[in-house]
Amino acid sequence: MAGKSPETDCSNFVRLLQPINRTSVYACGTGAFQPTCTFLNLNPESEEPSLSLSHIYESGQGKCPFSAREPFTALLTDGDLYSGTSVDFMGVNAGLFRTAVQGPGRQSLRSEAYDNNWLNEPDFVDSFSVPDTHSPDDDKVYVFFRERAAEAGPWDQRVYSRVARVCKNDVGGKRSLINRWTTFLKARLVCSVPGPSGVDTHFDQLEDIFVLETKDPQNPVVYGVFSTSSSVFRGSAVCVFSMASIRAVFNGPFAHRDGPESRWVEYRGRIPYPRPGTCPSETYDARYRSTRDLPDEAVSFSRQHQLMWDPVLPLGARPVFTRVHWTDRIRRLVVDRVEAEDGVYDVLHLGTDQGKVLKVVSVLNGGLEPEEVVLEELNVFQVGSAGFCCGPPPSDQPNPWFSLVSHTHTHTHTHTHTHTQIRTSILVGTFH
Repeated sequence: MAGKSPETDCSNFVRLLQPINRTSVYACGTGAFQPTCTFLNLNPESEEPSLSLSHIYESGQGKCPFSAREPFTALLTDGDLYSGTSVDFMGVNAGLFRTAVQGPGRQSLRSEAYDNNWLNEPDFVDSFSVPDTHSPDDDKVYVFFRERAAEAGPWDQRVYSRVARVCKNDVGGKRSLINRWTTFLKARLVCSVPGPSGVDTHFDQLEDIFVLETKDPQNPVVYGVFSTSSSVFRGSAVCVFSMASIRAVFNGPFAHRDGPESRWVEYRGRIPYPRPGTCPSETYDARYRSTRDLPDEAVSFSRQHQLMWDPVLPLGARPVFTRVHWTDRIRRLVVDRVEAEDGVYDVLHLGTDQGKVLKVVSVLNGGLEPEEVVLEELNVFQVGSAGFCCGPPPSDQPNPWFSLVSHTHTHTHTHTHTHTQIRTSILVGTFH
């Protein structure tokens, strides 16, 4: 294959492993630039647990990328696979897809192709499903990614972090947006440090997302790792977002422009009913039981207005952790909520591109700004000896990844302010 290395490009790199149930896993690989998916059968009840292939193979196009280097996300829920990936050899035709994996599933959908207002050279990071209300008709899938910022101007290479969402019961339009999302909306995620004279330092490159579940399934806490896009000023930050603030932005004003050369402004015209992005249901309005029942005016508005005007701001309007002018760049994040003698803490485990893991906690000491306390720093991998961690790989290496798996235990951490015994995590790093 022209321009590709047989060793690092033209093998079958497994990119997707999604559990279906206790005995079955859906797996997809690059298949030497021919993405292929199959089912893995598990036998956990036997004395010697076994793993076997089902020998039922299907195309992985729209489910996982062609390349081992391309960032992507996938989520299997309710028998449907939601994937943020590209569907071509060059990785240009990227989109958010839904395909049925088990059973009839819902209608296969995708975002509009080659339309920068929908997605503009996206790098997908993560996705998760969360119920918005007690009605399952309101369930949505949230997708996190970074992309070229269309609102920054046609010649501006600036990258913004985004969160997008779609309704699970979206089946596309009837006369317009056929086999396309009718509920797709996106908003900017902001992680910045307030500066003098109102000039903030922005960390625009979303690297990783961790969703911390709470007692309320509708309101998990969303942690994000961000880095700077500047080659001069290097830094990483961790910001925390609430689902309430994310929902508020999606229920807020839309962004609008009259044409490709026009400036983006807040849309102040009449918003059609039902409001674009609303999941159809009998409880909301019995006339609109499906997205195919939506009025043409609402579907037309959805085709032209995917971007929200307001950004999603972090809790406290600033990061809970920052590292600047540092050789490492934070790539991965795991959060463990622990109970201590003096309260509840969220312990951050941060994996860097140089093979380190930082264990950090933010402590409020009566001031407005949390104090960052580094509890531990581990050198998990020696980059350059056995491989490469999370940074940009050499041209002859496939894109590796770095995962953190936690197992809880009790440990005592001591620092200058408190002596606290908390349950925290042993992290296992995997490195390819």
